[in-house]
Amino acid sequence: MKRAAIVTSLAAFFVVSLALPGRAGGLWQPLIDRLVDDGFDRTYVSYLFSSPDLEYSPDIMARKMNVLLNARLSAVGAAPAREPEVMGRYLNPLLIAGAYAYYREHRAEFADIRERYGVPGEVLTALLLVESRLGMTVGDYNGFTILASMALSRDFSLIKSHIERTDISDKTMQWLLKRTEQKAQWGYDELKALIRYARKNGQDPLSIPSSVYGAIGQCQFVPSSAEYYGRDGNGDGKINLFETRDVLHSMANFLASHGWKPGLSDEAMHKVLYRYNHSDSYAMTILAVAERIRKTKELFGG
Repeated sequence: MKRAAIVTSLAAFFVVSLALPGRAGGLWQPLIDRLVDDGFDRTYVSYLFSSPDLEYSPDIMARKMNVLLNARLSAVGAAPAREPEVMGRYLNPLLIAGAYAYYREHRAEFADIRERYGVPGEVLTALLLVESRLGMTVGDYNGFTILASMALSRDFSLIKSHIERTDISDKTMQWLLKRTEQKAQWGYDELKALIRYARKNGQDPLSIPSSVYGAIGQCQFVPSSAEYYGRDGNGDGKINLFETRDVLHSMANFLASHGWKPGLSDEAMHKVLYRYNHSDSYAMTILAVAERIRKTKELFGG
């Protein structure tokens, strides 16, 4: 390449680089500045927020706050809450058959995991069935967009017009503002975790699919859990929660870190599973599905 062409190319590169912060500004600027204040490189953050596919959505936070607000305003005089129960749809014979087939396919990996973490494969298979249909459904949303939108929504004025209820007292409004700020802080912390997780593992944080509230991977970890509990199951030096062995080892590590060990009572197992998803019905369902897989294994001898 001739010297003049090289100079021209370098000049174009620096023009683009210098332009990124300006392109990424506007509505996102407070969030960019906040991330930079917390130690993230400005050029890299500005690059992320300059993506043409990144668009702020007030509906993400508003949807969550509308649910919480309706629950709060409906609580007075409401009927007693229903007792938790197993979610019967996951006991469908076809789903159990698929779960057993998955267990059989990965039984060698499950044997290694049980020896290392003390967590049985039937429980991990049940978790994966409920969380992502055995890894088949990992979310149709973009994790970065979800979490960035939640983080930016600590400015309540951005979502105010999307709040459905109008019968809000001053006291309830103060509660709503506080809860919005808490959820926005959660979104911000998880956004930082997503960026760190992606960079550490050679992934583009802008391209990671997620659930409607930012959970990622087959195991549906929030990014901070991916950072803390994620494990490299296939030995490639990275943690990819869309890769089966990494997923299974990461879930097992999560459960073991929260107290799972051989010989736990049903009550103790329930408490550990409750930490994965704070729902008694969820924990009951995982144990019921695991038991069905175990019985199927005994029936077919393996």
